[in-house]
Order: sequence, then structure tokens, then C-alpha cells
Amino acid sequence: MNRWVLAARPATLPAGVAAVVVGSALAGADGVFAWDLFVVTLFAAVAIQIGVNFANDLADAQKGADTEARIGPTRAVASGLMTSGQMKRGIAVMFGLATLAGWYLIWRAGWVILVIGVVSIIAALGYTNGPVPYGYYGLGEVFVFVFFGVVATVGTRYVYDRSAPADAWWSAVAMGVLAAAILVANNVRDIDTDRDAGKRTLAVILGRTSARWLYAAMVMGAYAVIAVAVAASSLPAWALLTFASAPLAVSPVRTIFTQTEGPPLISVLKATARLQLVFAGLLAIGVLVA
Repeated sequence: MNRWVLAARPATLPAGVAAVVVGSALAGADGVFAWDLFVVTLFAAVAIQIGVNFANDLADAQKGADTEARIGPTRAVASGLMTSGQMKRGIAVMFGLATLAGWYLIWRAGWVILVIGVVSIIAALGYTNGPVPYGYYGLGEVFVFVFFGVVATVGTRYVYDRSAPADAWWSAVAMGVLAAAILVANNVRDIDTDRDAGKRTLAVILGRTSARWLYAAMVMGAYAVIAVAVAASSLPAWALLTFASAPLAVSPVRTIFTQTEGPPLISVLKATARLQLVFAGLLAIGVLVA
């Protein structure tokens, strides 16, 4: 696999794509969808996510979190596939591309997008870098929930007509908990090596058993959010189509509770990302056909 593709962590990218798909579908249901905004927003979201993954790869290598004992996929800097300088240039390129896309969205949707973009990039760079890398202090899931859930979904909906209706907020919560579940799956896999490296992820703080239950609660919580939103008439009944994806949740939940070895836990992360993308697709269809 190409080293840049490896560093981009393609298995995690559905988290950024899913939110844009849902936010755009909500805009379509309201009759304000525009293809140019969809393409540019999707490009910006993926560029930011890849930039975050590059920054995480670099920071973990510098802080000694990615060692030979790690059971996950190969990390580019720690393994020597890429130098720190090359990764820094990659980070600059990805956030630069996101910024270029952001200027187009600012032109179309106003200064709110500027605020969202600046805050998102600062938060992304501070995730595992800076004086207080909050990803190392149990706050990674909060970052993912806020920026890959709430900000990405509501922000996407906003660019179409500068509004943020209730259905976008409900959908954003569902997207956020599923995106955060991807990170929990990653951190449960790395719990031993993260603990040894002094990286206090939420999984390290809670311990393996509680982290497993947190993962299950997040996955099930996404469905609960949709059910409550439908009951509150904030989403159409067709949004319950998301429950058709529930069988995809069975295997990763079972695996995370029964396995501690690397390969099965890697499959949990990939399966969770796939679940979120299918969930988002079904939610998008549900709001569009209602």
C-alpha cells in the first residue's frame, strides 16, 4: 500500500463522509441541495480528516506511542516509511487544501463557515499536538463527537441555506456517537501499548471492560437517538430505515467483548466505520423519501 494512503488511514474516512452525506440529504429534503456545495464540503471534510490522521501519526511517533509492540496497522513515521519532515509537509498540504475549499464555502455561506473552519483546524492540530494534546487525556472521543458529528453534520446542512434546523441536530448526535465509537474501537485495541506509552485515552482511563460497554452504548445510542427524534417528530418515520443496518452492529459488538488480539480488533474498527456509512446512507434515503 502507498505510504501516504497508509498514513491517511482509509478505514476511518467514512466518519467524515457520513456526516456530509446526511447533512446534504437533509438539505435535499428541504429543497436547497446544490451539487457544487456537496462536492466542496465533502472534499473539505475528507481533507481535514486526513490532516488529523497525518498529525496523529506524527505525534504518536514523536511521543513514543507507536512502538513495535503495537498491534494495529503500520504507522508511517514510527515505522520509518516517512520522515517527520515529510509528514509535516503532508499535514500542511491537507489543511491547505481544506482551507482552499473552505474559502469557496465562506463565499457561498458566510462568515460562520470561517469560524467553523478555523476552530476545526485548531482543534485538529491540538488533538495529539501542542502543549496540552487532549487526545492523550481522555478527550479524543469528545473531539470526534463534536467535530465529526455535530460540526460536520450541522455545518454541512448550514452551507446550503444558512440554516440549522432541528433534524440536523438530531442527526448530528447519531453521527457523532458512531464516529466516536470508531475511536473507542481503535483505543480498546491499543489499550496496552497506549498505557505503556503514557497515552491516557478514555479506554486506558476506564479500563478494557468499561470501554467495551462504552462502545456498545455508543453503537446502540445512535439507533436510540433516531427513535427519539422520530417520536418527537423532528425526523420523519422513514428515518427508522436506519434500523435495517442493525445486523451490521452485531459482529463488532460481539468481537470487542470477546477478543483482545490485534486482527479481530482491527476488524471492529473497520466494521464500525462501515456501519456508520451504511447507517448514514439509510438515514439519507429515509429523509429524502419521506
